[in-house]
Amino acid sequence: MTPTYIMIGGFLGAGKTTTVARLARHYMALGKNVGIVTNDQTTDLVDTRNLRSQGFEVGEVAGSCFCCNFNALTSTVEHLGTGQLPEIILAEPVGSCTDLVATVIRPLAQVYGKPLNIAPYGVILKPSHGLRILRGEGSGFSPKAAYIFRKQIEEADFVVINRIDELPAADVAELQTLLERDYPGRPIIRCSARTGEGFHALTEMLDQKGQFGRRVMDVDYDLYAEGEAELGWLNSQVAVHAPNPFALDELLLDLIQRLHARLVAASAEAAHLKVIGLCDSSYAVANLVSNETGPELSLPSQAKTKEANVVINARVGTDPALLDSQVRDQIAKTCSAFAARFDIVSMQSFRPGRPVPTHRILEKV
Repeated sequence: MTPTYIMIGGFLGAGKTTTVARLARHYMALGKNVGIVTNDQTTDLVDTRNLRSQGFEVGEVAGSCFCCNFNALTSTVEHLGTGQLPEIILAEPVGSCTDLVATVIRPLAQVYGKPLNIAPYGVILKPSHGLRILRGEGSGFSPKAAYIFRKQIEEADFVVINRIDELPAADVAELQTLLERDYPGRPIIRCSARTGEGFHALTEMLDQKGQFGRRVMDVDYDLYAEGEAELGWLNSQVAVHAPNPFALDELLLDLIQRLHARLVAASAEAAHLKVIGLCDSSYAVANLVSNETGPELSLPSQAKTKEANVVINARVGTDPALLDSQVRDQIAKTCSAFAARFDIVSMQSFRPGRPVPTHRILEKV
């Protein structure tokens, strides 16, 4: 059986990981062998740990995006299966990447050399920043970052309006109207990856057969690189120890609330901030997808523990050195509030470099 490659794109914090996890459960329930590939500019990725904690087989392309390390993507895919590729390959690219049709989908079809069914390429729209960008109100980021957001939608075979369970009906309707105005001809799906509402329409779209990745884009790589470089990236791993059991959920929520308050005070817009806490008995996840919406405990554990491994991923419109300092300060304050000690196992903060794709194919063969 020819494997099916499904890539789900979208801006940082759009809900790609939650969508990928629900898709994996859907295909596994149909008896399919499923493999997942995550992607980040560096190591210690919350999404990878989150998906593995849910029992999925996950490979990770770390240190560069899919487009800039195409060979790492194909090698990771090949190591997912035992002797053969999984029937379903779910890929989640970096949320600040675009031009993925020309640099990933077409090379898979024309360069890779192994047969794959390429599913329609869907991009998840992030409502919290998307509504402001599509209205022309700005987003808390500069127009350079908004350029990436718009290019992601431009190349999509279809667009998903996610989080409809959290949005007023009027906002959902306005998002659809704005998408139809700016990007005519693209199917639009409304769903909630969290609750499953509207999810059947997404799986029906992905099951379509045909030739996809047809949209040729002009991309200003100088503007693209500048938009990515405006974001400070931080990945950190912290070991937390306490003499008495503490509530893992409360510790994560306290940490992300403190970070949110610091970012707001510094006028530093969060593109996405994710924290996962893992202990022997369970794991929990907290998220901040924009300063406006605020933090949430997206996956509670109800666990109490004396030890936890806490992984933090932050993508924020600020200087990486400042972000590093803020995260260190807030970790210390949270651990002090819980009478806990902490050891920073790793801390990486940087700005993404200029994207240099391995392949860029603008014409279909």
